[in-house]
Amino acid sequence: MPDPDIIGNRISMFTTLSDIYNARGEDLGNKNTVLLEKVSKTYQMGEVEVHALKGIDLTIGKGEFVVVLGPSGSGKTTMLNCIGGIDSPTEGTIVVGGKDISKFTEKELTRFRRETVGFIFQFFNLIPTLTAKENVEFALDLVPREKRVSALSVLGEVGLDDRSNHFPSQLSGGEQQRVAIARALAKRPPVVLCDEPTGELDYDTGIKILRLMRDISRQEHCNFLVVTHNSAIAQMADRIVRLHSGEISSIERNENPIDPEELVW
Repeated sequence: MPDPDIIGNRISMFTTLSDIYNARGEDLGNKNTVLLEKVSKTYQMGEVEVHALKGIDLTIGKGEFVVVLGPSGSGKTTMLNCIGGIDSPTEGTIVVGGKDISKFTEKELTRFRRETVGFIFQFFNLIPTLTAKENVEFALDLVPREKRVSALSVLGEVGLDDRSNHFPSQLSGGEQQRVAIARALAKRPPVVLCDEPTGELDYDTGIKILRLMRDISRQEHCNFLVVTHNSAIAQMADRIVRLHSGEISSIERNENPIDPEELVW
């Protein structure tokens, strides 16, 4: 696949999404491929306009593990929310799996989020009246029956099979984060969006979770887009994207990603 960083300057030559994908060596219909073209997001705060994203161009290919770095307020979470259909860009185009989600209706966005994207939120967003197992089962209800896995087996992958019947209020912050990760990964979505996935975890558990994420990325060929302040995690990424003041300041391809177990922070 041609390096999208090298050919990024050629995008202005093309007029259709198919042209852009063909230039980048991507399959327009591949359910894993993500394309952002000149994406901007502006919020109106009273009389003040806040430009959270400014003309973002980015391609994420099938099975890529991409880490996004940047200071608070640089637009990292806004970009995740736009890709995931939680928010909509003010300008520009976002294509996931060959579909221009920036033109979707609310109903279409709901279906897109259900079928295509897994979210790992910074603040967990667990349902407080459901146990850990039931929170995972809630996500699995969105998966076709023939593709479902056991909620207990997924909780076991994050080391919580013995806490499956506990409610979120009975779990530590780190345990709640692991339930949120299990819920997102349970349906094995084509695209997984992660906002500080290891922020509440101790070092050993964080490494275990990163290993799980890497393995799923490689085995299922799904994309991971990981937003983090922990720059050490970038060493295991296929590409590192740096944001500053709503703009991409650099994109670096990591020719030799290291194993999660080699990370130190």
